[in-house]
Amino acid sequence: MRASFLGCPVDLLTMAETVELARNAMRTRRRLQHVALNVAKFINMRSDPMLAADVANSDVVSIDGMGILWGARALGLPATSRVTGVDLLIELLAVCAQNGFKPYFLGATPAVLRQAMEHACERHPSLVFAGLHDGYFKRDQETEVVRDIQSSGADCLFIGMPTPRKERFLAAHRDDLGVPFIMGVGGGFDILAGAVQRAPIKIQKLGLEWLYRIYQEPGRMWWRYARTNTLFAGILAPAVMRQALRRSLGALGTVPSGTSRIGG
Repeated sequence: MRASFLGCPVDLLTMAETVELARNAMRTRRRLQHVALNVAKFINMRSDPMLAADVANSDVVSIDGMGILWGARALGLPATSRVTGVDLLIELLAVCAQNGFKPYFLGATPAVLRQAMEHACERHPSLVFAGLHDGYFKRDQETEVVRDIQSSGADCLFIGMPTPRKERFLAAHRDDLGVPFIMGVGGGFDILAGAVQRAPIKIQKLGLEWLYRIYQEPGRMWWRYARTNTLFAGILAPAVMRQALRRSLGALGTVPSGTSRIGG
C-alpha cells in the first residue's frame, strides 16, 4: 500500500512483504529499486532534487527511521512497523543463500567490503557472490564498474555509497546495470563487517538508535541529528495540528473543501 507522507511516497509494507517483493523481482528478473526512508533522508530531499527524484522514482520506499514511523502514525497512516535497511540487507542475504541468488556489493572501503562479504559467507556457507567493488572509484572509472556489474550476472545489487553519489550513479546507469533488485544500504556494510556496532535491541525498539550513534561518534553525528531532527519536528508538528483541526471540523460537519489529503 503506497501512501503520501508530507508529500513523500511511502509503502506501508511489513518486512516479510518487502522480502517477498525482492525475491519475486530476482526470480522474474524484473527490476525493482528499494529505498529506505529515515528522517535525515526526508530532510535532505527538500534541498536535493536528485535525492528527491531517486526516492520518487523508486518502486518501494520503506519506512526505516522511527521518526518517520511515529510521524506517519500521528498523521493517521496505518503504518505498523519499520523495514530498516540493514535488517532488510541481512534478510535478503539469507534469501540469496536459500535460492541461489548472487549478490553484488558496491561501496565502502576495500577492507570493510571484504570483511562484510566474509562475515556474510560465514553466516551463510552456501552464499555465492556475483562480485564486489569498493566505492572509491573516480568518475572516469564508472563505465568499468558498470561493465563489471553487467557481466557479473548479479541478481541483486547493494550499494553502500553516500548521498548524493549513489543517486547520481543510479541516475546515470540504472538502466544499464542489468540487475533486477537494487537497494541502497547506507552504512550497512560497516555494520555487516563489524566496523560499526548497532544499538542494542531495547534501544532500537525505543527509537533511540540515533542517540546510540551520537554516543559512538559524537564529533560527526551530533550536529547531523540535531539539525535533521529539529527540522523534521518543525515540519511534522504543524501537519499534525492541521490533521487534528480537520478531524475536529469533520466531527462538527464543517470540513473545508480540499483538506482531505493526509499530511498535506
